[in-house]
Amino acid sequence: MNLKTPVSDHDHTVGPVDAPITLVEYGDYECPYCGRAFPIIQDIRRRLSDRLRFVFRNFPLTRIHEHAEHAAEVAEAAAAQGQFWPMHDWLFRHQPTLDDDALLAGAREIGLDVERVRRELADGTHRARVRKDFSTGIRSGVNGTPTFYINGVRHDADYDTATLLATIEQAGLAQATP
Repeated sequence: MNLKTPVSDHDHTVGPVDAPITLVEYGDYECPYCGRAFPIIQDIRRRLSDRLRFVFRNFPLTRIHEHAEHAAEVAEAAAAQGQFWPMHDWLFRHQPTLDDDALLAGAREIGLDVERVRRELADGTHRARVRKDFSTGIRSGVNGTPTFYINGVRHDADYDTATLLATIEQAGLAQATP
């Protein structure tokens, strides 16, 4: 399957726009598999540096993860304050405790305006953004997390470091070959 919604300025990205490799992850902050993938992605980002653009899209599995929706909304609230990536990382590092009190403590820890985050969470300010990410995942065939796309092509193999890195590097070589 291919990624149906191309990466745009509305996505949360890190790395150069013109990087030869774009890795998109549909993830859920409460998903234990996403939690296991987090350090792998961090390692791959370090190894590939400016050859990789990483994109994270919200895909909260609310039927099995009761805090996933609010965690994603807090990540979006952090984005509104220019702090998406610090909040993203905090959420994965504190995955076992993502109730609303913990989310607000995390917002405080990374220096966000906590009252603004509390208000936006209560008002559902960022719910539409989270649901938009989710719907783009559905259109692209995402049915679980984490789901990865490498240069727009779904990665269905293991996502251990060696396998994912080999697939990413192969995609980068394929793109570089005329």
